Amino acid sequence: MSSKLIREYCALDDQSKELLKTAMERLNLSARAYDRILKVARTIADLDATAIVISQHIAEAIQYRSLDRDGWLG
Repeated sequence: MSSKLIREYCALDDQSKELLKTAMERLNLSARAYDRILKVARTIADLDATAIVISQHIAEAIQYRSLDRDGWLG
């Protein structure tokens, strides 16, 4: 998924943007990690059968990213 498609299909509300911004700062994540979190959040939203990505999807995607960084997933 290109950056343009990410912006189109992973549009965030203000609460989700703030949550992701806070995570980016606290976890010292890169712009690449930002896009990956959005893609995972979109997938979670799809599995949840919702058309929009909400803060719960973002929070779950951040948790998976944190586990990945700690070496839990590979």
